[in-house]
Amino acid sequence: VEVYRTDVKGKLPTGKSDKKGNFTFAGFPLGQTFALAISAANIQPIVYPNIRGGMDDITITVVLGDGRQLSEDEARQVSSAPAAAAASSNTSTGAAATPGKPAKESAEDKKKREELEKQTADITARNEKVKNSDEIIKRSLEAGNAAFKAQNYDVAIAKYDEGFNASPTFVGSAPVLLNNKGTVLSARARELYNANVKLTDATQKIANRTKITKDFTDALDAYSRSLTVIKNAGSTTEVPAAKVAELKLQTLNGAQNAMLLMVRTEMVDGSKTELARALTHEYVATETDAAKKLKAQTTLGDVFRVAGDFNSAVAEYKKALEIKPDDADALGGLGLCLFSVGASASPENTPQMQEGLNYMQRFTEIAPDTHPLKTSIKDAVDYLKTKQLTPQKTGKPSAKKKT
Repeated sequence: VEVYRTDVKGKLPTGKSDKKGNFTFAGFPLGQTFALAISAANIQPIVYPNIRGGMDDITITVVLGDGRQLSEDEARQVSSAPAAAAASSNTSTGAAATPGKPAKESAEDKKKREELEKQTADITARNEKVKNSDEIIKRSLEAGNAAFKAQNYDVAIAKYDEGFNASPTFVGSAPVLLNNKGTVLSARARELYNANVKLTDATQKIANRTKITKDFTDALDAYSRSLTVIKNAGSTTEVPAAKVAELKLQTLNGAQNAMLLMVRTEMVDGSKTELARALTHEYVATETDAAKKLKAQTTLGDVFRVAGDFNSAVAEYKKALEIKPDDADALGGLGLCLFSVGASASPENTPQMQEGLNYMQRFTEIAPDTHPLKTSIKDAVDYLKTKQLTPQKTGKPSAKKKT
């Protein structure tokens, strides 16, 4: 709001309205006449003349326009025009911004106005939708977290889904909700597995195993969707790049934890092993800690081994040994898988069984007696002895050179 004296040359300091459009000027000199020049984004500039000190409750109606700001000369021209003098007697309107001419809308101006009105309506609708989505997300996240803390897993999952669906592509919230959902699904699967171990009803145990496997599968799906949202966000300015990178690592860590539980409980859905491979390779490419890379690579081999895909397991275990040639987990898993592939061939593949025995022998030399594969490997070695096979010392795999 610009304030110009109209009886003589002069100007008061510029003022601004608040968010509701209200404005106030203090210290207007009595007995002097002023004009108010109003401008703002997306409105037509307007001049309201004949303002004197002491006047209050002045209502000025504005209309959509190009957002132009009048110069002092233009404002003075408008305020001295006949249209402005007539407008001063009306408390709701001011003079149009076209100096010396009555306001008349051309066809082109009408078209521009209608386009601007449509854009404004669209922006308003989008803003309202964002506001509503933000409220739903905040409420759902809080309710989901509270339900998870109370171990009410079903409600927690439903609330996280509700929040995600409010804005499924926003990188600032969708990955958080999906990752939380993955955590809850893994927790529910683990709890049901522990309870299932104690059951004696065979039918119920089988039904529970199906539920456990599905929860782990759904958890991997949640983490995969989270990663997709993050990748699709690209170089968004809505969320800082450092925060997006943090969300990505949280997503991949969550997927790794789910896979560890799948292996420990031996509840692996064979149809999801390729998804596990993609998530693990993404993790290995992102993580900088060599020990964590090794653990992830070995866990992927375990996933394929538990699923019965021994050839794929062999390939992943060998990648782990490239990171650390004497890793007991990778040596044991690789030896068992090579033995299984060789023993299941028709006729038996003796060279492959021999290779597996060599890795298993190295495993027995370095693995502690408490290692979970110790018993399985002992049984395999005993079987191979009946085939007149004996361990042979082989060269260690070479670790990859860092570049």
